[in-house]
Amino acid sequence: MSQANNTETTIFQLADQFIALANELTQQHQDLGKIGTALRFAAARFNAFEASVKAADLKTEKDSALEWFTNEYREMLADNLEDHIANPPAVADDEDTADNDVEQFRP
Repeated sequence: MSQANNTETTIFQLADQFIALANELTQQHQDLGKIGTALRFAAARFNAFEASVKAADLKTEKDSALEWFTNEYREMLADNLEDHIANPPAVADDEDTADNDVEQFRP
């Protein structure tokens, strides 16, 4: 393995930086739903920018970009949901886990 590969920041390390900021903001604002929504909006906004830079003609490639980004997100979310099923996060007894701003995921 080359020296460049040893020092290259992985997508997981970069994601951890965003997660650390989201955790900090959640502590500051005490609103998990708002921070989650803001993070999804930021991802959508940045991904739209990424698509606009990469597409030769975004107007004609919009549907393909939507499908690609949606599939990528769905796969990443499914993997992380499985991880949380296998390793549930510890929640402090005094934490209020009810957040009326977040969709209650019931079948």
